[in-house]
Amino acid sequence: MAFRLFIEILKRKEISVLVILLIVISFFYSLQPVFLSTSNTDALRRITPELSIPALGITMLMITGEFDLSIGSVFGFTPILAATLMDTGINAWVSISFSLLICCLIGAIHGIITTKANIPSFITTLGGMLIWRGAALAITGGMPKYFHVPPEIANILTRSITGSISFHVQELWLITLTIVFSIILFRHKFGNWMLATGGNKEAARALGINTSKVKTLCFMLCSLMAGFGGIMQSTRLAAALPNQGDGLEFDAIAAAVIGGTSLYGGSGTIIGTVIGGYLSRVIENGLVIIRAPSYYYRLYIGIIIIIAVIMNLYLQRRAMKVRG
Repeated sequence: MAFRLFIEILKRKEISVLVILLIVISFFYSLQPVFLSTSNTDALRRITPELSIPALGITMLMITGEFDLSIGSVFGFTPILAATLMDTGINAWVSISFSLLICCLIGAIHGIITTKANIPSFITTLGGMLIWRGAALAITGGMPKYFHVPPEIANILTRSITGSISFHVQELWLITLTIVFSIILFRHKFGNWMLATGGNKEAARALGINTSKVKTLCFMLCSLMAGFGGIMQSTRLAAALPNQGDGLEFDAIAAAVIGGTSLYGGSGTIIGTVIGGYLSRVIENGLVIIRAPSYYYRLYIGIIIIIAVIMNLYLQRRAMKVRG
């Protein structure tokens, strides 16, 4: 019984990245014990959801076999749009809601172009990345905008709750979305449609699944999560920056891949993506703590991606071999 449980654990895609995360934490702590100080871990817990929430969206999309390189630009464009609307006197709730609605429209445009025109999503969203970043720069003239929201909105998005166990509202959002997306992916028929679409699109169509609709909805979800993450970050910073989210698309894809989501579609894990998001932020923060050059971050993330993919494949093959 115990041996069978061990085999099942080995098959979990999240295990390898969790092991890597613990190793990385131990490494940075051994070099600089302040890495696990209350103030530093508190900062990590506060900012990591801003990456992980968009990464959840990209995970759902990658499972269908598509990519979205525009999420970093959407991450920055959305709070710029909301701040611009609020500057004209429009209610903050309406401004933010409208901006998030535009995110869904952006995702729908990307999805329709990709599925109806048969253009690879890499090309479609590469164009989107330039368009929405350019729009943010055009609106602001390259200057940051003040992002002021009423306390009730700030409390919903970024408030810290202290008590016997302190936590941040951002963490609560991440936990909630992780549960919701996990239920959709593994307990709802739409999740089955996603997995089937990414695994074998033609077979999915033969089963009566509207694969174009499934992909378009996932594009919309991906853009929505990116915009929501951008609004969350701007609320915390009280500013909307035209270069906000620069490079986020690569960090989000890295978090998904590190967490065990297939680059080819058809399989993925929500919890693994969350762990991958924390791993990315731990590496970035750890390099700052030990005063390493900032450009090392991309180097290490690239190495970690390769190691994580190799470990995932090895553990899966090993588990299947032992089981067989």
